[in-house]
Parts: sequence; C-alpha cells; structure tokens
Amino acid sequence: MRPIVIAHRGASGYLPEHTLPAKALAYAMGADYLEQDVVATRDDALVVLHDVYLDRVTDVARHYPDRRRRDGRYYVRDFELRELKTLSVHERSNADGSPVYPGRFSSTDETFRIQTFAEELEFVRSLQAGHGRAVGIYPEIKRPEWHRSEGVDITPRFLGVLADFGYKKRSDPVYVQCFDARELRRIRHELGCRLKLIQLIGEDSWGESSAHYAPLRARRGLERLARTVDGIGPWIRRAYRVARRSGEIHPTGLVQRAHKAGLAVHPYTLRADELPEGFASFDALLTFFVDELVVDGLFTDFPDKVVRFLRRISV
Repeated sequence: MRPIVIAHRGASGYLPEHTLPAKALAYAMGADYLEQDVVATRDDALVVLHDVYLDRVTDVARHYPDRRRRDGRYYVRDFELRELKTLSVHERSNADGSPVYPGRFSSTDETFRIQTFAEELEFVRSLQAGHGRAVGIYPEIKRPEWHRSEGVDITPRFLGVLADFGYKKRSDPVYVQCFDARELRRIRHELGCRLKLIQLIGEDSWGESSAHYAPLRARRGLERLARTVDGIGPWIRRAYRVARRSGEIHPTGLVQRAHKAGLAVHPYTLRADELPEGFASFDALLTFFVDELVVDGLFTDFPDKVVRFLRRISV
C-alpha cells in the first residue's frame, strides 16, 4: 500500500501556509490529508496557525505595534478573534523580515486571512461536496501545556469541534497529532477519544512540550506508545544517518522499530526546496523514504510532487 500524502500546512510550498487557498490547492493536487495546527485566542476561539506567535506570518506589528510581549513576540493568545480577522497572512519570514523560503510565494497583491478551526473544517466539507473526492484531516493540538499556563484547556475544545463535524470514530478520516505524550495519554485514556492518534517526535530543544523524545524513539518507548497511539510522526533526520566518510545514507532503525511495535510512521517534513543532508534531489529523498524505509505517510509542502512520484513508481 502506498503511503498517504499529508499536505503540510496545505500546499505551503506554493501559497502562504495554513490559508484556505493553500488547502484548496493541496486538495486539487491530490493530497490524502490536509493538516491543521490549532491554537487558542484570548477569547478562547480556536484558529489555524502553526505557532502560538503571529509575527512571522502576519502583519500584526503594523496593526498592533504595542501588543508584543517582553520577548518581542506577538502571541495569538493576546488577541481576540475579531482582531485576528483584521490581519493579513503572508509567507513565513525570519526575525529580520526576510523570507524563510526565498523561492516561494512573494506577491503582496493578494489578501490571505486567518480562519477558525471550525471554518476550515466547513471549508474541507464544501471541497468534498463540490468536487466529489474524499480527503482526510490531520489536526495538531499545539502546546497544550503552554495553553493551560495561559488559562485555557485547549484539548476538550479541540475535540468538541471535531465531534461537531462528525469526527468521532477510529474509522473516521482524521489523525490527531501532538508533541505532548502526556496529553495524548489523557486524550485516549481520560477523555475517551477513539480517533487515531499520532505522537509527534521532535527535539527537546524545540520546546514543543516537556516530553523527552530520545526515550520515545527506543524500542521500549515505542512499545509503551503503542498502548496509546496509532503511529508516530518523527522528524525526518531521526529516520536516517549519513556515514561520515562515505556519505552513504543508512536507516537509524526507528521506522523498523516502530513498525515492529505496531505503529504507523508519518515523518515530517519533505521539502523540495530544502533538501536534508545526504540527498541530491527530491526524488532521491522520496525514493529512500518510500522504497527503503517503507513509511506509511509523508508530510510535505509539495503534495503535487509526492503524488506524481507515487503514481510514477506504481505504474
């Protein structure tokens, strides 16, 4: 069975991430799942943004120059939904304003907006009704510990929105992802969620949660995860290693260990314009992950390229 294609923040290699046009384009390109990252506003609305910050993807500093925190960042949690609706979304930028990916969408003539989680799910529903092709969703609960420190328990609200749109059963076309292992245990064993769950595995230094990820990548850690979740979403650099002398690519064993524990593996993020060390082309990267590692799904900013690759090798 071919791996599923997960549109990472939509077709974000072509249009600003997490905007509805980026999701529509990813749908048209044939993605199997559309990703939503979910954070909470000051008035507890749930919106689709990759970070708890606004300043790298919107013009918030122009509209609200005095609303930054001491660290210089603008936080979603400090704004009401009506305020966020006045902002324009643009291609992701660095702290100095330069684009993170210089070759991506650069026009300033179009206006992109922030949408709520519910608005996006309604949009996905309308895409399917209008065009007849089913597509799944792949939402992430962003930093639940941090949200609780900010006075909101985001998880029950998140699950409530999913239930409102009919996502309740394991067989439903949805994966719920989170970096927080404790929160995933809560979701499954305390809140009784039956949906498919994915443990995201990053680096401790990223600060996504208080989890320590090295033990989760080990055999025993994966076996423990299998009591709660259906799969893992590891950073691609943890799935392989590059031999120092020869430059050859070798599996780390993570995918094999996860499969042995009964877990699906959906690594992130495959980008045609940001090839990781050891790979000379996007096709070489895809070939390794699909044919050598035999992963079950792929997060990508370029769903069209992955869909075409999978069609080509299946002929």
